[in-house]
Amino acid sequence: MTSYIALLRGINVGGHRPVPMADLRELCEALGFERVATYIQSGNVVFASDATPDAVQRRIEAAIAERFGFPVDVAVRTHAELAAVAADHPLAPPGPNEAFLHVFFLGGDPDPERVTALDPGRFAPDEMLLRGRELYVHYANGAGRSKLAFDFGVPATARNWRTVRALLTVTAALE
Repeated sequence: MTSYIALLRGINVGGHRPVPMADLRELCEALGFERVATYIQSGNVVFASDATPDAVQRRIEAAIAERFGFPVDVAVRTHAELAAVAADHPLAPPGPNEAFLHVFFLGGDPDPERVTALDPGRFAPDEMLLRGRELYVHYANGAGRSKLAFDFGVPATARNWRTVRALLTVTAALE
């Protein structure tokens, strides 16, 4: 059995695309996932399954569309993958302020041409670094003031650094 985290994109934001966490837990249990738990209202669900990550992603996306009537992009990571992400934020400045650190979880492999075409310097003082299917971001003046924009040809969903670390703790409990 593998421990997973599914990160849903763009739900429960400003009253749009509502997905109650109790309903999400029920949906994942109905899909046969075990030890299902959610974390905060932004669409984070942890569980255990024997299915592959791709199968998990497809099943959750299809079930949400059927049950709630709208599509939701889902990024899926194993506990081990999340542990690797949470081990180190490569753009973390010295000091305790984690509020400006985020990770974008990509729903697939980024398009290499789009990655090459992106000029991170044009968003200074914000910084970004792509590692595999994660984009690490340091918003120098906070996310609300950032002009950062990117399109790697796959869906992405962001979590702040505190949430990433909290999700690691939640998935570790399933191990």
